[in-house]
Amino acid sequence: MGQMNIKDEKLIAGARALAELLGTSVTEAVRQAVEEKLAREQAGREAERQRRYEAIMAIAKEASKLFPPGSSSDHSDLYDENGLPK
Repeated sequence: MGQMNIKDEKLIAGARALAELLGTSVTEAVRQAVEEKLAREQAGREAERQRRYEAIMAIAKEASKLFPPGSSSDHSDLYDENGLPK
């Protein structure tokens, strides 16, 4: 891929401190931090997607109770066999 050139002194110091705590290289410490953050973000987004899906399905379930029995989305109940309005 390529190299990164980080010029943020606070970030560099943090990466060095993390590497020291982990007993690893700065590169490995940054790799682990990025992988962990990426996994958390992906999991959070998946959880939010699932929450939205479930909310939509709950709305659809409640809305379906508002339609009369036997009605359908193809609107065939509105037209006769010749395609004319009933």
